Amino acid sequence: MKRVKAAYICQTLHFMLKDDLAHSIAARLVREEVEHYKQALERNHTKHKIVDETTQEDGSVIVRIIKQYNQSPVGSYLD
Repeated sequence: MKRVKAAYICQTLHFMLKDDLAHSIAARLVREEVEHYKQALERNHTKHKIVDETTQEDGSVIVRIIKQYNQSPVGSYLD
């Protein structure tokens, strides 16, 4: 028999600007979307570690994150 001892997901998320909006509005909405995503992780008690968060020249944001997979234990991966 086997059991999962630790599991996590490593993701690179690209929060992109909406094309049909003015640049300043689209950039603000992207920042709000990133904050909303982070708050949702906290609200759902998802164990996570943001490895890198970079704002691109166009205003979009790239976030590299390691986060808990379902409710599996994460071991020492997030230390």
